[in-house]
Amino acid sequence: MNRVAVTGLGLVCALGNTVADCWRRAIAGECRILQLRDPGCPPYKFQRGAEAWEFAPLEYFTEKDMVMLERFALLAAKAAREAVAQSGLSFNGELADRTAIITGSSVGGQFTEEEGYLRLYRENNPRVAPLTIPRTMSNAGASRISLEFGITGPAYTVSTACSSANHALGQAFWMVRSGQMTAAIAGGSEAVFAEGLLRAWEAMRVVSTDVCRPFSSDRRGLSLGEAGAMLVLENWDQARSRSADILGEVLGFGMSSDAHHITQPCVEGPAKAMEWALRDAHIPANKIDYINAHGTGTQANDVTETQAIRRVFGVHADTLLVSSTKSMHGHTLGAAGGVEAVLTLLALKDGIVPPTANFTAVDPACNLDVVPNEARGAPVRCALSNTFAFGGLNASLLLGRA
Repeated sequence: MNRVAVTGLGLVCALGNTVADCWRRAIAGECRILQLRDPGCPPYKFQRGAEAWEFAPLEYFTEKDMVMLERFALLAAKAAREAVAQSGLSFNGELADRTAIITGSSVGGQFTEEEGYLRLYRENNPRVAPLTIPRTMSNAGASRISLEFGITGPAYTVSTACSSANHALGQAFWMVRSGQMTAAIAGGSEAVFAEGLLRAWEAMRVVSTDVCRPFSSDRRGLSLGEAGAMLVLENWDQARSRSADILGEVLGFGMSSDAHHITQPCVEGPAKAMEWALRDAHIPANKIDYINAHGTGTQANDVTETQAIRRVFGVHADTLLVSSTKSMHGHTLGAAGGVEAVLTLLALKDGIVPPTANFTAVDPACNLDVVPNEARGAPVRCALSNTFAFGGLNASLLLGRA
């Protein structure tokens, strides 16, 4: 088995257009869940979201690209460019065949689907746009990355709701660790601010009418966000041989399914995912210093995740730092694991744990140190990044300091 280094990070979300901008705002505890640019007609019952406020596609892509690619795929490609540039890799010769691209997306191209439905059902026009299929397909981001960099290894997309990006990262990690691949670009992207999708989330009644307040007793639900987040994973020995800047290490990955309920969480599934990640890394629970929690801000998730953490870590849970960065960049659905892996790696690298923003009042049922409102300096050696999805699909990524 090979060690797996992280040599590149790319991120665009509500926090900013680059990793540096996002990290600066994250450790400042800056909540970017702001007033929606389109309030809806009639107005949505929630009026806040975490849009990628500073992302202007035409600054990075041509008009022709915009015709071919939906917003979620543009976000994926933008993040991949930043990650690859930082890694310093060139995908020439054998490396082109020995690099995988694995992305996660929950809903794919929603805007193009909506435009097609409007033509069909409102305008009674049977002719939809000829590029509807390639624009909506969830693998459009992975395919674009392959084309941009000339990567001819395996490229595919995982769609497991809010665990999509973590499943993608876990698959990529295992492929590099086993020697199947020398390198991988992995992460997720999502663009959710299409009217039909917002109405669907509105109907679920789990979106906060204010801002997301994970683990706080007055939490009212999640806040939606959009993002593209990509990581370059690489065989450790190759990274060392070319004097790459190693940003961190992927140590283990665990996944499970609840077999319980399509939307309601349970303790057993998330606990098993964390346990499997620890076993996969051959690391005892007391070596984990920080958990980037799934932390959606819903009543059910935050209590369940707290119980799962206490089940896995026992008395060590009293000394763990646990924060939810969704309080700042929103819940980016299929991209969540990618966004949070980037921020977790930076916490390991810089020794700073980003806070749970918007925290107001302690909930006795969430009795963890949730790093409320202010970042905290801490010598973090190993960390978990959790994602727990509708359908009872759980994925935990275990990361270590380089």
